[in-house]
Amino acid sequence: MNSTLLNGIKASSLVVIITDYIAIVGAYFLCYYMVNYYLSSQIHIVIVNQWVQPIIFAITTSIFILSVGLYNIKLRATFSGIVVRIFVCVLLAYVIDKLVYLLTRFNQPEHFAEYFAIITFCTLVVTRYLLSKTAYQRLGERNILVLGSGERAKVIEQYMRRKTDRIGLNFIGFIVMQGDSTDGIKNEQKLVLEEPLDVFAVKNRIDEIVVACDERRNVLPNESLAICKRQGINIKNIVDFFEHETGQVVVTQVYPSWIIYGPSHRYNQLHKTLDWLFNACIALAIFFITWPFMLIAILAIKVEDGFSAPVLYSQTRVGLDGKPFSIYKFRSMSLDAEKDGAKWAQAADPRVTKVGNFLRKYRIDELPQLFNVLKGDMGFVGPRPERPQFTKQFEIDIPFYNQRYSVRPGLTGWAQLKYPYGSSEKDAIEKLKYDLYYIKYRGFLFDLLILLRTTEVVLFGKGR
Repeated sequence: MNSTLLNGIKASSLVVIITDYIAIVGAYFLCYYMVNYYLSSQIHIVIVNQWVQPIIFAITTSIFILSVGLYNIKLRATFSGIVVRIFVCVLLAYVIDKLVYLLTRFNQPEHFAEYFAIITFCTLVVTRYLLSKTAYQRLGERNILVLGSGERAKVIEQYMRRKTDRIGLNFIGFIVMQGDSTDGIKNEQKLVLEEPLDVFAVKNRIDEIVVACDERRNVLPNESLAICKRQGINIKNIVDFFEHETGQVVVTQVYPSWIIYGPSHRYNQLHKTLDWLFNACIALAIFFITWPFMLIAILAIKVEDGFSAPVLYSQTRVGLDGKPFSIYKFRSMSLDAEKDGAKWAQAADPRVTKVGNFLRKYRIDELPQLFNVLKGDMGFVGPRPERPQFTKQFEIDIPFYNQRYSVRPGLTGWAQLKYPYGSSEKDAIEKLKYDLYYIKYRGFLFDLLILLRTTEVVLFGKGR
């Protein structure tokens, strides 16, 4: 199984998953007995079918909960935001539930599905609230000792500074090592060891040691590290630790060997054909679901800009192996948006029309790229393709940027889920960290997770 998925299934996540299942099954039987008590003269549910509905409802609700990020223990959302997400999940599960029962024609009391959905929503909200008042997030918490306090160790302070970033992690301290940069960590607990590392680690119940010293040669206490490993203490370098905990790659601290000895993604013709068939089938399925929205988008653009105005526009982007291709979108900017040449798209770009703003918010402007998927220029999951006007400079300024060309670009990607709208070279560097992580760990399950989590982007505007 993909390590990214395993990374997400922690003790605290399992508590939430199990609690949700108990809440849904409990809601079903509460509803079952309430309805049969008050409507006993009406139809009674056949005992054979009694477990069908809660199982279907629990599975579909859990899938939707996963897709909107509610199983992410590091989700940054207020409780009211969580309630809204639960409501959306239950509503979607209710629609699926009704469709299943219409197709199977199982006996069911009148309005049972509606009662069940309402009670499920209430129980899920209550259980989530009760969980928020407990310390469940500390289950499986690991004591971390960082070997180093300089430039390499500083990435933890820079990119894992929020409380949510450190859920499940308890940093005991950062050991000052010989050769560490003085321009290192500022606000973390620095330690100067006065005893062997292995003695300190055992005494403080360290679970994991992160090697993040700036200078390793003749500096690392290898004997103590070997003893720690024999004691069952996990030893990781800063790059692997950061990848595992944040889902991104520290571009500035990766050596060429990371690329050279990393996994290869060159596939044979059969795999390429199957990959295209899979993406093409999804593209056609989405088209049959979304064509009414596409038609409304076309009409809205025509009404706003006149019936002679173009609806679609195409741009040259860089794809697999650095080859250019034309990408298609619904036009969301004014007709003279690039009269002065290519520019970065901004988060609140004044060139975007009123209709275009709505299309962008819900990613409707991206739907014509289904044609790119059918052509084979793109897949559903992968790094977002950039314009050649920008990539030429990126290849010079940003280390390992051309590694993005080793996989097919996608409609959605890991970077789109994890990072907001990019509008500068700095943003390009940040998004590359997630793209490289995806390239390293990509696989069917990881792609499936990204597709599910894209629901969160579409419904709640995350990553715009």
